[in-house]
This record gives sequence, C-alpha cells and structure tokens, in this order.
Amino acid sequence: MALLELKDVHTYYGAVHALRGVSLKVEEGEIVTLIGSNGAGKTTTLRTISGLEQARSGSITLSGTSIEAAAPHEIVKMGVGHSPEGRRVFSRMSVRENLEMGAFLRKPGPEVQADFKKVFDLFPRLKEREYQAAGTMSGGEQQMLAIGRALMAQPKVLLLDEPSMGLAPILVEQIFDIIKEINSRGTAVLLVEQNAMMALGIANRGYILQIGEVTLEDDCKKLALNPKVKEAYLGV
Repeated sequence: MALLELKDVHTYYGAVHALRGVSLKVEEGEIVTLIGSNGAGKTTTLRTISGLEQARSGSITLSGTSIEAAAPHEIVKMGVGHSPEGRRVFSRMSVRENLEMGAFLRKPGPEVQADFKKVFDLFPRLKEREYQAAGTMSGGEQQMLAIGRALMAQPKVLLLDEPSMGLAPILVEQIFDIIKEINSRGTAVLLVEQNAMMALGIANRGYILQIGEVTLEDDCKKLALNPKVKEAYLGV
C-alpha cells in the first residue's frame, strides 16, 4: 500500500479541465518529483491532494484511507503538510507565531515544543529571527519558514511547491540539502519544482505532467537520461 496515491483524478476550474486523469503514488521514505511546464497542472495536483481544490472524480488515499472528500484541515490532521507556491507566510506575524499556526491542530505541550527545536535545528536562521515579523525577512528565509510551518503539523508526506523559486543559486542548494535532510528523518516528499535538474538529482522517482496528464513516469536517473526530458526540461 502506497503512503499517498492518486488514481484517475480529474479536477476542474469552472469549465477548465485542469487535471485529466492523474495517477501517481508516493511510497514511505521517498522523494517524488512532478515536472512540467507552466500550466501543466503541477500546483493543481498539490492543491487537490491537500483539499484546497476538489477533485470531481477519481480517488486520493493516504495510507489506504480516502481523503478526496475531506476538508483541508482534516487532511492536515491526517498527515499531509503543504508548503505552497509563493511561500504565503503571515507577514505581520513573527517567525514563532507562523510556526505556531502550523501546529494549530495539535494540543500544546512538550511534543510541540520538541518540534520547534527540530525546525530550529533544521533552519538555524529561523531561530535567529524567532521574534521578527515574517514579512521583513528575505525570500530565502520566508521559504525556510513556509517549510518549517508545514513541518509543525508532523506530516507523513510533505508537499513542496516550487521551493527554489526566486532564490539565489547558493540558497537553492541549501534548500535542496534541507529537503534531503527532512526526507532522511522519515518524511516522504512530493516536490513540484521548475529546476528539473535539481529535482531529478534528489528524487527517487518522477512524473512528467503535460496539460493535466501524466505522460511519463520513471526512476529519476532514467528520466534525467531520457532525450525528450533532456530537451524539454533540462536545456540539453
């Protein structure tokens, strides 16, 4: 049984057929990446998994339990964390308050405090900025905060939407190192990333999305050597 599995998922924005029968899975311990051009349906896939968009048909299961009809907060509670495209931190709240929002469904206590420590261990910069307003931080720091906030919900699987967008190359490498560290600590990751080279470099498996459909699925090492993938997404 896969940790997260989508079967024949169709999602619409009004009359626009955004996802056209998407099927994919994430096993425990994996990093899986979704690659595709703008408008391919990558962000819609993540939003459908987390309940922010409703699938019109198809099934989404987490450890075998159906979640496609659940409310977003229920899906978080069941074990899906989501760091959205564009970070979307609460700009007037402090770093600590943003992280507290990530744990809002949990009972306050030693476990939550232990997770603060884990996030600050992963992101020492956030500890330095603990009481600073999130909106005054750099893009890289806000991305760290968005990921840290998602981790505060203790997810089984973490959805990451374009974590490297707009970041300097040195910060991109740092973010990808942190994603690998998060995964090594036991959290599966479903990664949407326009930097296909970096994504294929850290993921186990990948899916190519085109106009809302999965057109290719393979081990990432094989995808990186596929001539069509190289030409379309790797610039070689």
